[in-house]
Amino acid sequence: MTVIVRDFRAPQDAAGAARVQRAALPFLLVSAESLAFDLAHAHPLARFRPLVAEEDGAIVGTAQVGLAHDSPEPGVGYANVFVHPEHRGRGAGSSIVRAAEEYLAAAGATSVYSWVLDEPAHRSFAERLGYRPSRPAYFLRLDLATAKLPRLRTPPEGVRIVPASAFADDPRPLFELDAETTADEPGDVDAEFTDYEHWLAETWGHPLFSRELTSVAVVDGRPVAFSAARTDGSARYGTSMTGTAGDFRGRGLAKNDSLHRARAAGFTEAFTGNDAGNGPMLAINKWFGYEICATEVRHVRTLG
Repeated sequence: MTVIVRDFRAPQDAAGAARVQRAALPFLLVSAESLAFDLAHAHPLARFRPLVAEEDGAIVGTAQVGLAHDSPEPGVGYANVFVHPEHRGRGAGSSIVRAAEEYLAAAGATSVYSWVLDEPAHRSFAERLGYRPSRPAYFLRLDLATAKLPRLRTPPEGVRIVPASAFADDPRPLFELDAETTADEPGDVDAEFTDYEHWLAETWGHPLFSRELTSVAVVDGRPVAFSAARTDGSARYGTSMTGTAGDFRGRGLAKNDSLHRARAAGFTEAFTGNDAGNGPMLAINKWFGYEICATEVRHVRTLG
């Protein structure tokens, strides 16, 4: 059977690509709508180009490919590849990687990174293609239906907990807090948020983002902590980012409120992710009852 790699086409490829991603990495929240949205709202500097691999007309693999445009380091590209478990070992993954590398090199990338599951077959595949392992990160899961969440307490004096929808008229303060806390996130590739209008379109307007389940701690009218929630139309809920201004960290204010909101809304599973070097956030998630359900390792290859 012949594998064909081509550009992702929205909306016709969205359902097939989402099915592959969910099968390959069931800890991610993804939908056909979100994949089409990501392509339509990608930043021009990202040179975003999702790919699909077809076998006998069916989508069996997909990849998110582009430049890390919000990194202060130039020339960093990424290619995160997903192949349906029932179709591995037939050339779809390697074909997608080759196509992604060719595109990224032409777009000016000098290196490319990819997240790889910390399993022998996955790591061996990456190493055969010339990728070297770097830092790990974890997927974490919480059984929200049965977990004994910390009791909701009255916030400290001067602190209010509100949903993100309270900032619907002016989300800029949330953007500024997101930018501040993202800059402090540990990782091999730094990120800097400077484009408010793009953040509005790509983050605030994302179809998976739940403004009602995203909790924000506010002090003197200023947001100081948030836990950004995502949902995919099922009973699964995820936090894509939990951030706290430097002088308010370690209290778990926003995340606990968001988890309670999600449970009350009927969600039964909670997912999140952590860089292995983010000890404080790992400790907070352990306190909530999250358990590591999988590990990824960032792999890097120099191009040229």
